[in-house]
Amino acid sequence: METFPHVFQVSSHYVREGNSFSMKGKWNQEFFGNDNPIVLELGCGKGEYTVNLAELYPDKNFIGVDIKGARLWTGAKDSLQKNMKNVAFLRTDIEMIAHFFAENEVSEIWLTFPDPQMKKTTKRLTATNFIKAYLQFLKPEGIIHLKTDSNFMFTYTCEMVKLNEFPVLFCNDDLYGSGLVDPILSIKTHYERQWLERGLTIKYIKFIPLKDVSLSEPDVEIEHDSYRSYGRNKTQHA
Repeated sequence: METFPHVFQVSSHYVREGNSFSMKGKWNQEFFGNDNPIVLELGCGKGEYTVNLAELYPDKNFIGVDIKGARLWTGAKDSLQKNMKNVAFLRTDIEMIAHFFAENEVSEIWLTFPDPQMKKTTKRLTATNFIKAYLQFLKPEGIIHLKTDSNFMFTYTCEMVKLNEFPVLFCNDDLYGSGLVDPILSIKTHYERQWLERGLTIKYIKFIPLKDVSLSEPDVEIEHDSYRSYGRNKTQHA
């Protein structure tokens, strides 16, 4: 990982001690060398989605973020071999994400199959504490995408979005059964294909979090998922 020119590895201790990340506010100018929109994938795993999105949208810059270097290595190596100039990877704790991007530096965030954290709200990547963190660097009208197999995660996010009156651009609880024609549907990760083979539906919501509002957590009972996703018990997204 240390040899990859497009991989940044920063420990949470480094930023917790008050050190500033050198690329914060400078991703476009000093790394990508253009003014194209920056899109993050948080909890990117092996980086399959990051790389595929970058191939689909060469006019955007993509940064995959995960804490596990062994997983990131796959996407990092793939994108390097393909000589892709619009891809980078950041290895760090997602709970520290606001320390790596400046105000209005990011246009979109993808959350692809995050752990639903059914027992701890503040660990969910769509919980209001994370939304507040994202708003520190998202542009006005910046978009958050959630793609998940978890009915719990999807329902929680929909309730959070509804309660806080965020504009919803798209929402569907059976993405591949909806008849939607979109090139983004061609991207399926290894685990996503396994979930589909198990007969699970893939849910998707795209919304705009609002700045300068007091965010509230939904007070609703949500039935827990009755199955165990592949590798989820070993996944650390935050």
